[in-house]
Order: sequence, then C-alpha cells, then structure tokens
Amino acid sequence: MSGKFLEGKNIFITGAGTIGEGLLENVLKYNIKSVRIFDNNELKLHNIQHKYKGNSKVKILLGDIRDKYRLSIAMKGIDIVFHTAALKHVCFCEDNPIDAVKTNVVGTQNIIDICIEQNIEKLINISTDKSVNPINVMGATKLLAERIIFSASVYLGKSKTVFSTVRFGNVWNSSGSVVPIFKRFIDEKKDLTLTDKEMTRFIMTIDNAIELIFKAAEISIEDEIFILKMPSIRIIDLATAMIKKYKSDSKIKITGIQTSEKLHECLITEEESKLAYENDELIVIPRQENIKYFLDKGFKKMTLNNIISNDNSFLTVDEIIEMLE
Repeated sequence: MSGKFLEGKNIFITGAGTIGEGLLENVLKYNIKSVRIFDNNELKLHNIQHKYKGNSKVKILLGDIRDKYRLSIAMKGIDIVFHTAALKHVCFCEDNPIDAVKTNVVGTQNIIDICIEQNIEKLINISTDKSVNPINVMGATKLLAERIIFSASVYLGKSKTVFSTVRFGNVWNSSGSVVPIFKRFIDEKKDLTLTDKEMTRFIMTIDNAIELIFKAAEISIEDEIFILKMPSIRIIDLATAMIKKYKSDSKIKITGIQTSEKLHECLITEEESKLAYENDELIVIPRQENIKYFLDKGFKKMTLNNIISNDNSFLTVDEIIEMLE
C-alpha cells in the first residue's frame, strides 16, 4: 500500500464507521505524527479508544461536523483530512431530509471552510456511487458534497489546500450493509428479504477501499474526482451464497423495489466519462489543465465500459462464499 505521503503528518478523520476506523488502522502503519478521529457516536469512539489505549499518536474526539466552532478547534495543526462522516442510510435520509442536508452538505462545507482558514494541505472526501444520477436524498446530498468539494478552490485565496473526492460503492460487511443484515436473518431463522431478483451492486473489501483511497490521495493535486473500479454482485447471488455457506433453511422473499432505490448503480455519468481518464484501478475526472499530469502517471482516456453494476462481470456464488470465509 502506498502511504509515504502520510509520513510526518498530522491526520484528521471524520467519522468512526467502517471506512473511518479502517483509515485509522492503516495510517498508523506509517510514521505519522498523530491521528485524530472525530465522531458524534460515543459507543464507536469508546470501542476505538479501548482498542488503541496506550497509543499516544491516537486522539479520540467527540463532536459533530455540523458544529463549525468545535471542528475548528479539533482540526488545529492538521495536515491531511479524510472526510468519511455522513448520513449514509437511504431510508433515514428519505425520512429526515433536512438532517441529511445539515450533515452531508453543511457539514462538508464546514470542513472546507476550516481547511481554507487553517491552510490544511489536503482534504480527501469519501463519496458513493449513489451520488451518480441520484434518485434519493442521500445520493443528492452526497452529489452536492462532491460538487462543493470540486469547486472549493474558487474560494482558496492564498490557501494551499488540495481538495479531492474518492467515489466508491458498497463496502463488504460494513456496518449497516446487507451482509450483516442477511446474517442476522439467518441466525434468527427468518427469510432473506430482497426487493428485486435482478438487483446488482458494486462491492469492495475494506482493505481494497483503503488502499485505493491512499493511492488517490497521494496523486491528487487539484479538485479531482477519483472513482474506484470494483467488481459487481447480484444481491440474489449473495443471499444464495449466505444460505449455502451457513447451511440455512431460510428462503429468499422478493418484496418489491422501493421508490428510493435503484435496480443498478453507476460509477460515473456519461457526461463525466467524456472528461475522464483511467488506469487499471482508478478512474479520474481531472481539471482539464491537469490532464498531462495524469497522462504522465499512466492514465489513458477512458472507454465507457463496466460503469453500470449490471454491465460488469459478476462474482459467482462460490466466489462470494470465499469472501464470506
């Protein structure tokens, strides 16, 4: 994993969820000065504090990204920010749209403002494929967060901050994802509910996600959007694999697709693809004046392949079972 750009730096991570905790674990593999993790969830922070007790480089901070004053204190002296904090559950954002805006949009703007005010070196925003052609509140707020990150340099003045976004899909076995939900149903001897048998999603492991976040962060120079390339799965294949793996008598029940969810996800819009470049692992949408920089790093003009989850090659049931191991 590439992480030399972290060495000697003070790191700030918003959000103590699966990605935030994964980033914390991995930045500690390098010779950093310190890392602060910031969240409003006491239980998550308590568990992290217990895990890293005695590690003087780790600082646990309780607060909310909506609170700009608290953020400004927490971020003093920071060099690199990884912004993962967000309201991520589609149904909660649908039912609480104002809160989704306050966290995903206003909270992101607070972080941008403080990065500029404090001349922080780099801000890496973690986004989702649900921001592409969004049909729900969560996707729309994450799209707006991407846009204000992309345009942040307009407000820079004499600040040196580099702003970039990394966009990816579902993280395998993360909190709130379908894997632990299906496992709970199996343990409780319930049927596995699926909204549509044709539903597909992009999927990646936490290790792959962190590695590619680091690679994107290392080469970012100005307002890029990086999209991580991922395999796809059919959700019905995942349910089948879990029933087979755990020797369950559960059945698969089709309940019907909801108005706030897509049948398939997309990594990048057709319009974005016209401005995009790729290598074997990443797609990047750079500012046009920076195209040569990415060509020199081995990127090439993107071809419109495998950007929709049902156009991809799917993991087989056996491959999914292997992942469950």
